[in-house]
Amino acid sequence: MRILVTGGGTGGHIYPALALIKRIKELHSDAEFLYVGTFRGLESTIVPEQSINFEPLKVEGFKRSLNMQGIVYNVKTVGYFIKAIRKSKKIIKEFEPDVVIGTGGYVSAPVCYAAAKSHIPTIIHEQNSVAGITNKFLAKYVSAIAICFEDARAQFQGHEEKVHFTGNPRAQEVAYIEKNSSLTEYGLKAETPTVLIFGGSRGAYAINEAVIKNGKALEQGDYQVLFVTGRDHYESILSKWKEMNGELSEQSSVKVVPYIDDLPNVFASVSLVVSRSGATTLAELTSLGVPSILIPSPNVTEDHQTRNARSLSDADAAVLIKETELNGQMFIDSINKLMTDESKRSIMTRNAKALGVPDASDRLIHLMLELISKED
Repeated sequence: MRILVTGGGTGGHIYPALALIKRIKELHSDAEFLYVGTFRGLESTIVPEQSINFEPLKVEGFKRSLNMQGIVYNVKTVGYFIKAIRKSKKIIKEFEPDVVIGTGGYVSAPVCYAAAKSHIPTIIHEQNSVAGITNKFLAKYVSAIAICFEDARAQFQGHEEKVHFTGNPRAQEVAYIEKNSSLTEYGLKAETPTVLIFGGSRGAYAINEAVIKNGKALEQGDYQVLFVTGRDHYESILSKWKEMNGELSEQSSVKVVPYIDDLPNVFASVSLVVSRSGATTLAELTSLGVPSILIPSPNVTEDHQTRNARSLSDADAAVLIKETELNGQMFIDSINKLMTDESKRSIMTRNAKALGVPDASDRLIHLMLELISKED
């Protein structure tokens, strides 16, 4: 079985693809893979590190600006897209995939379009509650559309028969991680109630500022805190913390780190997570059943992180705080309210797990095999 996977730009498109590839390898050891991404995206380094064959394309996303500069850029982008389709057809002809799977990002557009036009079974995977422009474009051409939020179903009008709820493959990859001793790596106690606060690999200014403003209150709480600043902000955050809250001692219940390589292991070991609401993060939190306070990024297409977060908050699996409404007092009050109410957190855990899809990869693989068998 030969499988071509495409998607990139951000980890939210790449990590579900890698989780799916890992699961397929477990079930079908003879499967062969080719990953098509961009030269500059994260996938250009992450995918080869996993010993997966990688083929780059030169393709760019469209600018939403309608000024002259934006128009000129978009004209060039159309040229890149046409060339990328031609190269995609060549790659497909040479690799001869049984199926093509696109996990999002503009690179998946020419690849999945070329595959569909070449009569190869093609699946697109939409991780967010708001469908991306690439997947909306591809919906007409592909064989099947896999979604992770039921809210996304209605956004593929005219193609409802193609839509299948599978969940995010990342959920299955982390579903069975149990509480562990990972907190001790950061100087914290494994059995003490813990709040993990992070804003993504690059950090989030609003979340970081809220933490600094409440530094003393966090140190006085009946819990410990692991605060992830993002690599770019680590030194400046430590400086601001010292200025506003004093030096952090080794005995402090608050630990500040720039980045965590293996977040799921930490997720499984904490009592509460405060974070943005990207699709991969929510897949992991629901799969593990971790209560959360979600502060969606307002700087994303169609405010999709708010829609993602609302799927959890409406089910009483998370607390939603819009960044525009975030202030220091609300931040600390929300944390303290949940950390002093173990019963409430237990309810949120149960509700989060009910939203999780611990067999997400298997569902997507089943859909993939169905499409391949129809071709045979």
